[in-house]
Amino acid sequence: MNKEKINAFIESVGIPRLIIFGFSIVLAVAAVILGLDLKDLLTNILNRVGMNGILVLAMVPAIHCGIGLNFGVSLGIIGGIIGGLIAMELNLTGFSAYFLACAIGVALSLGSGTLYGLLLNRVKGSEMTVSTYVGFSIISLMNIGWLLLPFKNGAIRWPIGTGLRNTVGLDESFGQVLNNFLKFDILGVTIPTGSLLFLAFWCVVMWLFLNSKVGVAMSAVGNNPKFAAATGISQNKMRILGTSISTALAALGILSYSQSYGFIQLYNAPLMMSFSAVAAILIGGASIKRASVSNVLIGVFLFQAIISMGLPVANLILPEGNLSEILRLIISNGIILYALTKAKEAR
Repeated sequence: MNKEKINAFIESVGIPRLIIFGFSIVLAVAAVILGLDLKDLLTNILNRVGMNGILVLAMVPAIHCGIGLNFGVSLGIIGGIIGGLIAMELNLTGFSAYFLACAIGVALSLGSGTLYGLLLNRVKGSEMTVSTYVGFSIISLMNIGWLLLPFKNGAIRWPIGTGLRNTVGLDESFGQVLNNFLKFDILGVTIPTGSLLFLAFWCVVMWLFLNSKVGVAMSAVGNNPKFAAATGISQNKMRILGTSISTALAALGILSYSQSYGFIQLYNAPLMMSFSAVAAILIGGASIKRASVSNVLIGVFLFQAIISMGLPVANLILPEGNLSEILRLIISNGIILYALTKAKEAR
């Protein structure tokens, strides 16, 4: 009986999540043994949760509407970056710069997300493959765009020649605007209150939406398209809605990430962000057909805890190596491959 309970527990939690949780404990113990400051590590974890949480949340409406893991959130990331650059071009600072950037980024992303949803409706069954190509393609296209867009602000453009900088500093605009809002220290751990509140707000909004009439209809399309069609729900419209919301959340996510990081990163820097977001929500217990807000919060915490602790621990163990980056790639890509194999088995 005990063995059956253990097997049921493992099945409900999932082997990958148990491995990740156990590995995070090992890293914490190793950090103590190596003399690392756990307070600084926890501060870094909380900062990274606020930075990355909304990007992970962007996966939820995509999964619920039936397109699966949205590797095409790069469309929203580009929209958010353009919004941030426009706010800087207007010489705005603080919350006015940040919220204008969010408004512009969401508007651009809703438009591109709608077109993206129309495309995915024409390739049903191959959404994740197509979304990966779309995500990579928009980043490559914008490598040309960053050289041609007519921004004049000296903090954005190269001082000599044409084109925009690889990284654009936000110290004079909206850098740390959320992190510094109502932040406080408790037992030596700095709490980025504003960043966490912003994440919590959008998590609540997403939970309310998923439990609304429209959200339930969208989820029905993702769970059982034939049943949804029989009840008069338009599958194509719900898929476009979910894709657009996912893309818009990605715009908010990259701006939350950038204000915490202190820079806007251009060119190929956002190329693999979708993979980290996908890995985080899968670690949290989601699948390509099921996801919840709790999966987001659990997943982003576990994933960022491993990254935050793994980097300093790996650097102390192998100071001349690149173990931490290899570890990140193994974890993120390994979790994605595991989820895809499970999805194939379920068919």
